[in-house]
Amino acid sequence: MSLLRFSTAGSVDDGKSTLIGRLLYDSKGVYEDQLASVAKASANGSGGHIDLALLTDGLRAEREQGITIDVAYRYFSTPKRKFIIADTPGHEQYTRNMATGASTADLAIILIDARNGVLPQSRRHAFIANLLGIKHFVVAINKMDLMDFDEAVYDKIRIEFTGFMDRIGAPAPLFIPISARDGDNVVTKSERSPWYKGPALLEFLEEVPADAGSENLPARFPVQYVLRPNLDFRGYAGQIASGVFRAGDVVLALPARRHTRIERIVTFDGDLPSAEAPQSVTICLADEIDISRGDMIVPALAVPSVARRFRASIVWMNLRPLETGRSYFIKHTSHQVRGVVRGIHHRVDVNTLEHVEAQRLELNEIGEISVEAHRPLFFDPYKTNRITGAFIVIDPLSNETMGAGMIIEVEGKEEIRGQVTAAERQARYGHRSVIVAVDDSEAALLLERELFERGALVAVIPIAVAAALEMAKAAGMIAIVVGEPPRFAIDARKLATHEALNLLERRGILVGHEEQLLEGEGI
Repeated sequence: MSLLRFSTAGSVDDGKSTLIGRLLYDSKGVYEDQLASVAKASANGSGGHIDLALLTDGLRAEREQGITIDVAYRYFSTPKRKFIIADTPGHEQYTRNMATGASTADLAIILIDARNGVLPQSRRHAFIANLLGIKHFVVAINKMDLMDFDEAVYDKIRIEFTGFMDRIGAPAPLFIPISARDGDNVVTKSERSPWYKGPALLEFLEEVPADAGSENLPARFPVQYVLRPNLDFRGYAGQIASGVFRAGDVVLALPARRHTRIERIVTFDGDLPSAEAPQSVTICLADEIDISRGDMIVPALAVPSVARRFRASIVWMNLRPLETGRSYFIKHTSHQVRGVVRGIHHRVDVNTLEHVEAQRLELNEIGEISVEAHRPLFFDPYKTNRITGAFIVIDPLSNETMGAGMIIEVEGKEEIRGQVTAAERQARYGHRSVIVAVDDSEAALLLERELFERGALVAVIPIAVAAALEMAKAAGMIAIVVGEPPRFAIDARKLATHEALNLLERRGILVGHEEQLLEGEGI
């Protein structure tokens, strides 16, 4: 029996949770005790109706406010198919949760309130779902009972939203007029919309073709852990991201670029002749190769891109805006490396789809960026492989997730080996090397902290020895000294911390992203 993963999307109060509750209820996917609990919880506020949204809105805050906050996953099945549903929030504040729920979905149901028509959040969620590579869309025009199932209302929304989906290059959606509360056209066809000739929602979900699984893509095995229980065994554990591996296959270990052969595929239940995504296995190789967490095992004849620079789309998920030149962690498969956003090409206006020039991306904004990792990543374009083409951006200080990215292509020149230049260091750290003199140790530590928070490579040099200062400058650092400024140092004595930072900016020490791009092209 095939499995279909789908998510809901749309603006707040469009009825996403109620629709999922109706699907679960009418398909007999709700236990009696769950239904009794929901009936009791909804007795005071639903005018005699059981509030089916409470089947998925389980948090106390969600029930008190009547909204969805977190992603709720629910499972149900029919005689024809199994389903995993991700019920996602509609508030703009929780757009990041919607992106999380849609990231593994095969189909998206975009709900639109028939009374309000197409709203900005409806467009934003559809845009994100398309960006995440979802291949099938249903637009459920909800609350049609409040509009007396007027075909003109349905046609107006269908024409407007079809135009939007065409402009973003999304697959053509199926439009269904529904009433999630009453069940019209959800599980069975409704007599209240005789003009609608298409299938009911569940009928379509049962028949829509499931996308070809990741097992049909080129094989990719990100190493998560090296198993070495004794001298006679060395295995590389992880989850197969895509494709199929077989014992005897000739493979390539990245980044070592060493060819070898798969000797065994080991599991708890015994060896396997082959394994496919998304199985978790341990692979033993015929040769002793230096492989560690974050490395990747791939077929010798189907190698992914190996690069430090790439172009990507990103959904920014944090209150703190994206800053070019700032150091972040890039989490890609099992690999985590330092990296910087070298530039923002544009921000997408989800209402007009215009590409707007931007110096930063705020919470829930979508844009296209250039990323430079400090070490090579092994990836495929996201449109080809949703596992190896995806990454997240993490704040190195707070460990918060800042954004979710989808790789478009390799960008820039091939890696240049040899001596590291001053321009390369400047592009990586986001500043020029310099020596700064301050009044006392307290001022030195405050300035160091502020520069460190900005991602600078900075240190306080307690004793201004000429050789140590030269080494720090050669390494691309900002070196802070106390007292009399050495030759060529910037004198920040008698300046408050913020004044010292302003001085460094005016002197061009803290480099903007445009300058990094111009001067760091040799990387």
